[in-house]
Order: sequence, then C-alpha cells, then structure tokens
Amino acid sequence: MRMTALSNDDLEPLRHALTLAGLPVDDLDYPGRQFFSFSQAGFDVAFAGIEGEGTDRLLRSLVVFEGQRGRGTGAAVLGALEVFAKSEGVERLHLLTDSAAAFFIAQGYQEQDRSLAPASISATAQFKTLCPASATYLSKSLA
Repeated sequence: MRMTALSNDDLEPLRHALTLAGLPVDDLDYPGRQFFSFSQAGFDVAFAGIEGEGTDRLLRSLVVFEGQRGRGTGAAVLGALEVFAKSEGVERLHLLTDSAAAFFIAQGYQEQDRSLAPASISATAQFKTLCPASATYLSKSLA
C-alpha cells in the first residue's frame, strides 16, 4: 500500500470521501493537520490524517472506501499511520468515533473517559465542537 501526503490543494477527494462517510470536514485545511491518501494498484482506497504537535496527537478521519472494507485495508492504513506517527516522535494517538470503536479496540486502542484527554487533545475542534459528546474517546500508546 502506498501512503501519500496531501497538500491543502489536494483535499477535495478527502472532503468528498469524508462527507459520504458522515465524518467532519469543517477544519480540514486548518494548520497543524497532515492528511494522507492510501492507494493500491494506482487507486485510492482510503484517507487518514494526524492532527497536532508533540507526543500526543489526534488520529483524524480514517475512511476506507466502500468497496475496500472488510479486506484488512483499515488495519493496514492504521498501521502505516502509526509507523509514521512514531517516526514523528508521537507517543500516544487519540481519536473520537461514533461508529468504529470496535475496530479501533481490535487494533489495540483503549476506551477512555473524555475528561482524561491531555489538554492538547481536548482543545482540538474535534473534541470541542465537531464530534458529539456521545462519541467514544480512545487512545493507544505507540511506545
């Protein structure tokens, strides 16, 4: 699988995929976010990103295209993103999800109380406004 960094000029396919999946798109081009496309055999199969700086970062908008689900694509994308994050000095990834908690738990993420999120994570637009209070908060140590 090939992982390619997206520039702010390349975000329209990501925005479209996230909209179809019902995921937030309002802050995609804000600073401090890095999004990637993931392709196989020359075709995009997924998108995902990371937000923030420092040792705690937010996993953003992992979306696997409809025809690619159930084939291990999500796990491969998540694994590649974790390797990238580790190479950037990230020690813990955090995320919010309405529908994929079981997937992330199967990949080693642990459900947490939102009040335990580091300040750098709880201050993000995802935590403050974009994800509902009912979203499950999970984190994973990459150490």
